[in-house]
Amino acid sequence: MQSGFDLNSLTRENVRNLKPYSSARDEYTDSGADMVFLDANENPFDNGLNRYPDPQQRILKQKLAEIKGVAASSILLGNGSDEVLDLIFRAFCEPHQDNVITVPPTYGMYKVLSGINAVENCEIFLTEGFTLDIDAILDASNEHSKAIFISSPNNPTGNRFKEASIKHLLENFNGLVVIDEAYIDFSSQGSWINRLRDYSNLIVTQTFSKALGMAGIRLGVAYASKEIVEVLNKIKPPYNVNALTQQRAMEQLKNRDQNASQLIQILEERKKLMSDLPQVPCIQQVFDSDANFILARVDNAQKRYDALIEKGIVVRNRSSQPLCENTLRFTVGTPGENARLMQVLKDL
Repeated sequence: MQSGFDLNSLTRENVRNLKPYSSARDEYTDSGADMVFLDANENPFDNGLNRYPDPQQRILKQKLAEIKGVAASSILLGNGSDEVLDLIFRAFCEPHQDNVITVPPTYGMYKVLSGINAVENCEIFLTEGFTLDIDAILDASNEHSKAIFISSPNNPTGNRFKEASIKHLLENFNGLVVIDEAYIDFSSQGSWINRLRDYSNLIVTQTFSKALGMAGIRLGVAYASKEIVEVLNKIKPPYNVNALTQQRAMEQLKNRDQNASQLIQILEERKKLMSDLPQVPCIQQVFDSDANFILARVDNAQKRYDALIEKGIVVRNRSSQPLCENTLRFTVGTPGENARLMQVLKDL
C-alpha cells in the first residue's frame, strides 16, 4: 500500500483557496420538462442545442461508472485526454518551481504541457528493452516532483510495463502517478482502474479515441479518488464537454457490440502483421505490441517512409525519439489496408 501521500500539500495553494465558477446549470440541475429556464441567458428557441450542456456530464458519468465499476464521483471528463492531462499540471504543479517525471520514448504531449505550464520535465529514458528504470526515476525525484507520467501500453513502443514496476512507484513516490491507458483495450492485461482504492496517488486516464473509435468527438477520461477529482473539477472550464460529444459518447456506450467486433478484428490483424512484417527484407526488428500499432526498426526509416508516401500509405517515422533510431510505427488498419501495406513493403 502507498503511504505518506498528502493531496492537500500537493495541491497548489491558489487552487486550494479557489472558489470555482458556478454556472447556471451547476446551480439548478433538474431537467424538468415543465420548467421555464430564464437563468442562463440562452436563446429560448429550441433547436436541440440552444441549451448549455450538463457541466458535470452526469448521465454519461453514470454510464461509465456502471461499465468500469467505479463511483461516478471518481470520474472526470475532458475535451480529449490532453485537457485532462493539462488540468493535472495546472492543479498540482507550481510554475517555475515544480517538476514532473516522464519516461521517453513516450507520448509527446507530456513534454509540451510541461513547457506550456512552465514546469520542469525531468526525463528518465526507458532501458534498451523499453522497461522502466525504477531506481533512476526515484533517484531523480525530489520535494518538487509532483507527478510521474507513464503511458502503458506505451506510445510509441507499444509495450505494457510490468505491474510490479508501477506498483513500486505508487508505493514509493509521494506525488501523483498518472497512468495513461489510451491503448488499454488492446492489451490482455487489466486496467489500473481496478486499483484506485489501493492507491490514493493514482490517476488513470483513458480515451474514446482508440478502441471506441470516437477520435472526432474529443473525449478523454480520468479515473481517480473522489478527492483528486474534486480538485480537478475546481479548475476545469464549466462546459468543457459539449452536448454533441456527450450525446455521441452515450450512443457509443449503449451499442458496444460493434466496437467489440472491431476490437477482435484489430487484434487478429495485429497478430497477422506481427507475423508478416519480419518477412520484409528492409525490416530488421519488430517489437511486441499491446496496442493497436506496431513499432518496427528498418534499414533506413526516412527512405522507407518516403517510399510508402509515394505509394499512398502514411505511417509514422519515430526515429527522432530516444531509443527509436530508424523506426516506423504502423497503425493496424482494416484487413484491406494491411494487405495493401504488406504488398507495398514487399515491392520496396
